[in-house]
Amino acid sequence: MKYLVGDIGNTLTKVTLLNEKFKIIKSKSIDSKKLQKKIYLSVFFKNFFVSNLNRKILFSSVVPSVYKNIKFYLRNKGYKTYEMKELAVNKIIKLRVDNFKQVGSDRIANAIGSYHVYRKNCLVIDFGTATTFDVVKKPGIYDGGVIAPGIKLSIINLNKSTALLPLLNLKTNAKSYGKNTKDALNSGFLWGYKGLINNIIKKIISTSKSNYQVILTGGYSRLFRKHISKKSIIDENITVKGIIKVYKDLLL
Repeated sequence: MKYLVGDIGNTLTKVTLLNEKFKIIKSKSIDSKKLQKKIYLSVFFKNFFVSNLNRKILFSSVVPSVYKNIKFYLRNKGYKTYEMKELAVNKIIKLRVDNFKQVGSDRIANAIGSYHVYRKNCLVIDFGTATTFDVVKKPGIYDGGVIAPGIKLSIINLNKSTALLPLLNLKTNAKSYGKNTKDALNSGFLWGYKGLINNIIKKIISTSKSNYQVILTGGYSRLFRKHISKKSIIDENITVKGIIKVYKDLLL
């Protein structure tokens, strides 16, 4: 038996095929906006319809319109889709937040994945469309988090909102300040986000009076790892690991 899970984000949708032991066989990503069109749905999913594929498919989604399209498409193919927040995820992790419905499914997946892999207090920093910080405490409690502007989105918006500033390709070897526009932008984004990330980590640790395993995931995790003051690890599949845990516990 093989299994299919997916993560529908604001920027990208990632689908992952798993073997009978829930190990990753392959993953594929696509611009989420493209999945509004049927032609892209069929091309994107066609190589995932393997023999002996379980008819239940689980997604985390923060884009309801894309999930709706995928659900309709897969239903016509004979598959039953589920979105994580439709399931009783509180059986896997306690959600200590004001309103569960407002928490993105990807953040819940990150929390579940981090705790059930590392079994300790975790702080998951996800460099996605937004830069999110999610606090997970023993014995399996999602305690909330922080949402900051996404790095790539900020770079794009600055370029689009100004007449002369170029689109930046962020690099890690920035000077303390620039003598040209490109270097000045690179310094601003690198040192600005370094300060933001380290200050939020420091604030979370001091406020909660706890230590955390810092886990980085998402597009800029490798670039910023050496700029983070607290020891951290990179886990590019932490979201998928959380979705897998939900599948195994609630859909089998």
